[in-house]
Amino acid sequence: MCGIVGFTGDMQAAPILLDGLSKLEYRGYDSAGVAVRNGSEEPEIIKAKGRLRILLEKTAYGTAVEGCCGIGHTRWATHGEPSEINAHPHYSDDKNVIAVHNGIIENYLELKDTLLKKGYSFYSQTDTEVITKLIDYYYRQESCGPIEAISKAIIRVRGSYALAVMFKDYPAEIYVARKDSPMIIGVKDGQCYLASDVPAILKYTRSVYYIGNMELARLANGGVCFYNLDCEPIQKEITNITWDSEAAEKGGFEHFMIKEIHEQPRAVKDTLLSVIADGRINLELAGISLENIKDCNNIHIVACGSAYHVGVNAQYVFEDIAKIPVRVELASEFRYRSPLLDKNDLVIIISQSGETADSLAALREAKERGVKTLAIVNVVGSTIAREADMVFYTMAGPEIAVATTKAYSAQLAATYILATELAYSRNMIDGSEYSRLIDELLKLPDKIATLLSDKERIQWFASKFAASHDVFFIGRGIDYAICLEGSLKMKEISYIHSEAYAAGELKHGTISLIEQGTLVISVLTQPKLYEKMISNMVEVKSRGAYIMGLTCYGNYSIEDTSNFTVYIPKTDEHFTASLAVVPLQLMGYYLSVARGLDVDKPRNLAKSVTVE
Repeated sequence: MCGIVGFTGDMQAAPILLDGLSKLEYRGYDSAGVAVRNGSEEPEIIKAKGRLRILLEKTAYGTAVEGCCGIGHTRWATHGEPSEINAHPHYSDDKNVIAVHNGIIENYLELKDTLLKKGYSFYSQTDTEVITKLIDYYYRQESCGPIEAISKAIIRVRGSYALAVMFKDYPAEIYVARKDSPMIIGVKDGQCYLASDVPAILKYTRSVYYIGNMELARLANGGVCFYNLDCEPIQKEITNITWDSEAAEKGGFEHFMIKEIHEQPRAVKDTLLSVIADGRINLELAGISLENIKDCNNIHIVACGSAYHVGVNAQYVFEDIAKIPVRVELASEFRYRSPLLDKNDLVIIISQSGETADSLAALREAKERGVKTLAIVNVVGSTIAREADMVFYTMAGPEIAVATTKAYSAQLAATYILATELAYSRNMIDGSEYSRLIDELLKLPDKIATLLSDKERIQWFASKFAASHDVFFIGRGIDYAICLEGSLKMKEISYIHSEAYAAGELKHGTISLIEQGTLVISVLTQPKLYEKMISNMVEVKSRGAYIMGLTCYGNYSIEDTSNFTVYIPKTDEHFTASLAVVPLQLMGYYLSVARGLDVDKPRNLAKSVTVE
């Protein structure tokens, strides 16, 4: 959720911190703040409620704050309402300890009560103030150093955290600790950088360390030292980030979302070509052993949000092509349902960030039960990637907009590859069908690009429904999975109530919601279900619905029923989601723009959900 940055070196910290926060505002935009130390002088702590621009103005874009060591934070509120008081950084009574935090301290009330009895007072409603003062307590009362004080504090903590801490006695140093919340540390030319996500520091360095779970670190003198909970030094290898820094900029587009929609052909192509060579799929290129997964009895796909919709689509594909039973699970419910897992099953975790709290918990549940795990993630070195038995990295690059587009498309491509290869290895398809499917996969990027060249029509149509209160999506089979994602895009960024229904369920109550002029978006790309879908469209139209139809080229009979039709290029019926989702993404985007909303930072949402 929240975004954390830090810097210590021989340059002014504030401009670097604010620049980093601008790259992380998608993680939370309820409030923002920075704390900067300038040697032995009193630290400057500046906070602002609302968007980052307010903090930028208060600090004169960082020029009004002097000092070469500092930490910053952009907040997505969990404990305590959005306010300047609850904004980070938080501090002990005399500002001996200053900290920023991403995560949730589940037992903060218990810890707070203990500290109240020891004479501490509290000014905010946050769990972060509690952990800050707990660190201060151990530092003072037990006369120990920063690493030991932080270690003693976090041992008492239940929950998740990425912590960055500064101490008065060590004005040029930053101390960090992590459990389940993302954090990376970068170094270059005697400077040290800290951030929740790569884009925040990509401008300054590509050399990063990934701090592990329940580990601590000290940033000082241009280097980084790592420690375990026993305060013993541990060694870390540095990783080189290959992302293009320009990929984290808008590149002339009005919003990150529309830029990322246009990046989908490349994201899908790069993901496909990461494992396809000489007309064949080679999972070894991704570090995945086919022998470890081809004989699985069942597949459990576990994910949240859009990644869950990828899983719903993949269920149809895996079962139809590879003939493997698939169950799609919401990660937030997986543990609590006591899932029935067999030692010969395969659990696939899908997550863009690789840090989604519920998905991570589901992964650990599967591993505890001795079940093989495979992660489909976009961020190299993320927690889910490190802990899964196998990893299929999607090649979407940095995705900044809160509403996912290109990462979703890359995830779809990854599931297609896995399903096709499993089908062939299990002798469910022959060599000619295998080659045909691969050929169809490789054509997807160009077909996506073709769809993007005709976006103005969708923009015009979206403007007609900018005042809508309700929109419904209907489809069958894979088309239903597509509807789920289209509906989510619309509600995420346009704030229009939107629901996706399996079209066959209309008569079981849903059709009662249709009124005169209600927009119903009907997706019908599956040849075997086309006629049934036409019948469903007639049903809702007879109740006054205005129909937008989404189908493949050649299905021109739809014009007799649809009021407005969008056509997509033909592809194998299992892969139509990769094409059909594009007009729906554009529909959501242009509706949001027409309503004058903040497309990239929709209210109440954050990019990476790192708390339960």
